[in-house]
Amino acid sequence: MNNSKCSIFQKPRRPSRIIQCIYVVGFMDLFGVSMIIPLLSHHVKSLGASPTVAGIVGSTYGILQLFSSTVVGSWSDVVGRRNSLLTCLLLSALGYALLGLSSSIALFVLARIPVGLFKHSLSICRALLSDLVSETDRPLVMGHFNAASSVGFILGPMVGGYLTEHEGGFYTSSFVCAAIFLLNSGLVWMLPWSEVPILRTDTNANSSPSSKRAYDGVKNSQQNCSDGNNHLCHSHNHHSHPASPVSSPAARDRRWLWREVSLLQPAWRQLSSMVARIRHVASSDMWDVFLVRLLMAVSIMLYYSNFSLAMEERFQLKPKVTGYLISYSSMLGALAGCLVGPVTQLYGQDMSALLLHSTVLTGSLIFLYATAPSVWQVLLTSTFFAISTTIGRTCITDLELRRGGAQASGTLIGAGQSVTAVGRVLAPLISGLAQELSPCGPPSLGVVLALAAVGLLLARIPKWDSKGRTKDKSPKL
Repeated sequence: MNNSKCSIFQKPRRPSRIIQCIYVVGFMDLFGVSMIIPLLSHHVKSLGASPTVAGIVGSTYGILQLFSSTVVGSWSDVVGRRNSLLTCLLLSALGYALLGLSSSIALFVLARIPVGLFKHSLSICRALLSDLVSETDRPLVMGHFNAASSVGFILGPMVGGYLTEHEGGFYTSSFVCAAIFLLNSGLVWMLPWSEVPILRTDTNANSSPSSKRAYDGVKNSQQNCSDGNNHLCHSHNHHSHPASPVSSPAARDRRWLWREVSLLQPAWRQLSSMVARIRHVASSDMWDVFLVRLLMAVSIMLYYSNFSLAMEERFQLKPKVTGYLISYSSMLGALAGCLVGPVTQLYGQDMSALLLHSTVLTGSLIFLYATAPSVWQVLLTSTFFAISTTIGRTCITDLELRRGGAQASGTLIGAGQSVTAVGRVLAPLISGLAQELSPCGPPSLGVVLALAAVGLLLARIPKWDSKGRTKDKSPKL
């Protein structure tokens, strides 16, 4: 038997130019969004909504995100990152433009619908970055992308607050945000997509049945290129890569050939491809990773849920000082994105161990915050909390992609965002119930959830490692 390797997907170097452009897209995205977020509740109340109606309207976005994240992520796997990213940016721009015209509650809700359904540009950018780099470089690049996005989220409220001081400030901020998304779509349109790696095969690649199927997938992709879909082939030819999908006993011996579908193809064909990917992820043995994400998402949200109120009740801090403390923590979180790469190298790319240690650190810091006797201990915990949560978020995303396989990165990242959206729905309810008992109730409950996540990791990491060793020992095609 000919055991020559099939070099289906090679990434000889990082396409730095397109990666830097994606960093800019991420920065501008959250810069524009953060101009609007602090003003939404005030604006909907100014339209005459009661607190209950304002809460229901405010939850519309989260509910839409919950159901659309996985679908849009899977759609980006089907039609390509370029088409899906452009569509999401343009429809988000439409939603923010409608927000600038919202003079009634009905128009406000209508404006939030396209944003809730299609504001997944950051998720698609992360999927694109995972397409462009190797597993070794992925934590570093993801960390830099998160850092750039966080800087935009810090600067946006300053500009939005300045514009709000003028008459019609909310409407001006909405139109500026829409213009930023239009500018982002123009930048994505002009990205150097030719730098995206494409499929290649060796001359002996078809010497085995699996390699033959891979070669046929490459031929199909090349035929699509000749039909005028060059941008799709550049951005998504790797979906024909028969890399192992989810690390389960049945899946390790299976090879998937994800065939991209043109944006102009019938909707039923796109839908069938999306359903195939979503079913593949849903039937995979990744419940443990998603459960850890959910537990830690709710735990972190409980930490922040009543932070300002707790600081006022426990230490008599003025809201202004609490705002400075939150800004300080946000800036550290942005800087921590640059530490992800060096830390993963220090751990030898052992993302499971790094996730476990960051989870333990996060839970310990929440406990120290809940029992802090002084503001200085809160300041100390906030310093390391921003670092540990940033590293933990990058780790859990990287683990999802490692275990799920690169052929469905958009679906996996979208599913992760859906899990986080569930946390956003649950956290306010749980926080309200816990706060009835004590101002420290929400973070104390967050400690319990973090301990549950640690216990789950201790139980599941040995199984992940054993599957990884089995996979490494499998014969190469």
